[in-house]
Amino acid sequence: MSRSLDAHDRLQQLETIIGAPAEHLGLTELLTETLRRLRDAMEVDTATVLRYQANGRQLVAYAAAGIEEEVHQGVRVPVGSGFAGKVALERAPVIIDHVDETTVVNSLLWERGLHSLLGVPMLAGSELVGVLHVGSVAPRQFGESEVATMQLVADRLAMAIQVEALEENRTATMALQRSLLPSSLPEVHGLAFGARYVPGAETGLGGDWYDLFSLPGDRLGIVMGDVSGHGLEAAVIMGRLRSALRAYALDCESPAEVLAKLDRKANHFEHGAMATVAYGIIGPSREALTLSLAGHLPPVLAVPGEEAGRLVDVAPDPPIGLTIGRPDRRTSVVGLPPGAVLAFYTDGLVERRDRPVDSGMHQLEAAVRPGEPERVCARIMAVMIGNRAAQDDVALLAIQRRTVPTGT
Repeated sequence: MSRSLDAHDRLQQLETIIGAPAEHLGLTELLTETLRRLRDAMEVDTATVLRYQANGRQLVAYAAAGIEEEVHQGVRVPVGSGFAGKVALERAPVIIDHVDETTVVNSLLWERGLHSLLGVPMLAGSELVGVLHVGSVAPRQFGESEVATMQLVADRLAMAIQVEALEENRTATMALQRSLLPSSLPEVHGLAFGARYVPGAETGLGGDWYDLFSLPGDRLGIVMGDVSGHGLEAAVIMGRLRSALRAYALDCESPAEVLAKLDRKANHFEHGAMATVAYGIIGPSREALTLSLAGHLPPVLAVPGEEAGRLVDVAPDPPIGLTIGRPDRRTSVVGLPPGAVLAFYTDGLVERRDRPVDSGMHQLEAAVRPGEPERVCARIMAVMIGNRAAQDDVALLAIQRRTVPTGT
């Protein structure tokens, strides 16, 4: 059976299917209710939404009507395999009138007794969101008008999924970053700290991070890093790099050796990921910082009695994740006179479209002055950010060597 609908009828049918969902419905409930309406309006037996997972290039059953076991059993279909995989690969409607192991991957479809299937891609612009398909037990000839209706429904559902996915991504990224960034700065004798983290107005949350942790022998580890990219994926990579660096820091005395191990780990397990990282250690005397840079911008040092801060003279080595083989990484020693302040930062602090990076670096040098670290951070943010939102993420960490160590 094939039902031919004119444009007016198709719009009426679309309104019946999409309707006005109850405001309290979540995404899964919204999709399930829409699939029930779609099944009734098109007089079919099953309707299913499979979401696309880019990291595994597969479709996963997400919502269904008439064949709910697809969702309950976690059906997965590789892109390019079988009926739904072909829809995803070609990004075009597919109709089949013979359902068995030769035409579909999912055995539930032929076990359900389906004879005919119509599937359409769910697209948000050029991005594949998933596949929507319906099935009929009775032989069915799907007409052009029904294909058009299905595609309209798929486009609407793709938009709803995309909006929800973006919100889920942002929420998960915020939760992950909050769990990984220090909730409070430590109390360390002879040192004081201040910090800021601000997500980019245009890029959102990403993979910027800073870290402070104690090491054996009354030493302090200091990290400032920036994973390329933004969103949940960058934050997840950041979390893995952070944990690995901490582990290597317990076993290695040299910051350069720690970064070399981190680079090897990233190249092996984080294919395509790239990060810049500054890692340093302040010893028990607090008189110096031993520092290694993996493609990261150098910190600014401000010393009492000097007119302006200055970039520390430390040559950067290649970023994490971009090296081939095992290049030598270097370590430098930076003196910390009493009262001196070190400011670590990510590139979002100094990079703007309307300001060359070099100008931003000079401006930052002028903004860093010795003083209480929280006030130092406030002054830096006022000078560098002001009343204009940062375009990219900004992480900032100020460390002061106290003139009189705490406890003396």
